[in-house]
Amino acid sequence: MMQDEDLLRYSRQIMLPEMDIAGQQRLLDATVLIIGMGGLGCPAAMYLAAAGVGHLIIADDDIVEITNLQRQIAHSQANIGQAKVQSALATLQGLNPNVRITALNERLDQARLAQLLPEVTVALDACDNFSTRFALNQACVDQRVPLVSGAAIRMEGQVAVFDSRDDSSPCYQCLYRLGDDEQATCATNGVMAPVVGIIGAVQAMEAIKLITGIGSPLTGRLLLLDAKNLQWREMRLPKDPQCKACGGTGH
Repeated sequence: MMQDEDLLRYSRQIMLPEMDIAGQQRLLDATVLIIGMGGLGCPAAMYLAAAGVGHLIIADDDIVEITNLQRQIAHSQANIGQAKVQSALATLQGLNPNVRITALNERLDQARLAQLLPEVTVALDACDNFSTRFALNQACVDQRVPLVSGAAIRMEGQVAVFDSRDDSSPCYQCLYRLGDDEQATCATNGVMAPVVGIIGAVQAMEAIKLITGIGSPLTGRLLLLDAKNLQWREMRLPKDPQCKACGGTGH
């Protein structure tokens, strides 16, 4: 149950009629897995910690490099050479010491995800490689855990929600196929700093909505950002009945 300090810390959220004390308690009771402590995962984790998610599991096997600092806002100059999850852990604890944080300095595979997901309320895909994205998607389908997917490069970004609790929801593999080439990376194509912040913040908002039941999540919709012209587009994402991850599997 919330303490007086919690009521004060989260008062600006609690006063929202859609949230109230019940919604804030749902956040405090939730566990969110964030894979990737880079440009997307940093702002998403910081907003979720500040908003009062009770348990954050952050996973990344990389170290902080000077090229990260232009956009990965949980890390600082003093963290160069340190594991990203340890750097992010200190930042998140500084924001909100009441949030429990599990830092995993590893790349999560299918078996590890199967261990973690039973306790997870919502998962965030903030990583930069297809193999982890596909593994996380399959695990979320298998465990019926909603997945908030984000990506950003150059001056473009995208966000979608895949919720296998809803039989009509597509999954990530309905959008991308196994065997697709690895996505272009920020290292080879560049990225504008605020773009990842915008997408990461939207991922955090969608996670909060899924946990609290506020509003309509982006389930079955792909939101596309053109930051150069500051335009948003939305595409409907139908479920693929032939999808090898979620089609015809009983989900």
